[in-house]
Amino acid sequence: VQLQASGGGLVQAGGSLRLSCAASGRAFSNYAMGWFRQAPGKEREFVATISWSGGSADYADSVKGRFTISRDNAKNMVTLQMNSLKPEDTAVYYCAARPRLLPSSRVNEYEYWGQGTQVTVSS
Repeated sequence: VQLQASGGGLVQAGGSLRLSCAASGRAFSNYAMGWFRQAPGKEREFVATISWSGGSADYADSVKGRFTISRDNAKNMVTLQMNSLKPEDTAVYYCAARPRLLPSSRVNEYEYWGQGTQVTVSS
């Protein structure tokens, strides 16, 4: 499966952004999806994950209550709505696909990765 992330940009603290990830290739609904991020000099970290059906989702503690992950299997799309953004949310955001039905927060359980989209939050 090929993944294309988009929607990043520059936003002031407290603002919102909506990231999208378009998938192509094999049956999208066969994959759990995740969003991860990587700030300069730091390791890639988990942000959010969603099951194949969208019925189950999980979030990093740092984004709970502010970010929402969702998916539309008919459109082969997963989105990450980010509200109340903070400067510490600044990073390159990656979408990823896991060839399992259930979600996971582990980077090494994802097989396919998009190219990343930059999110910059100014204070």
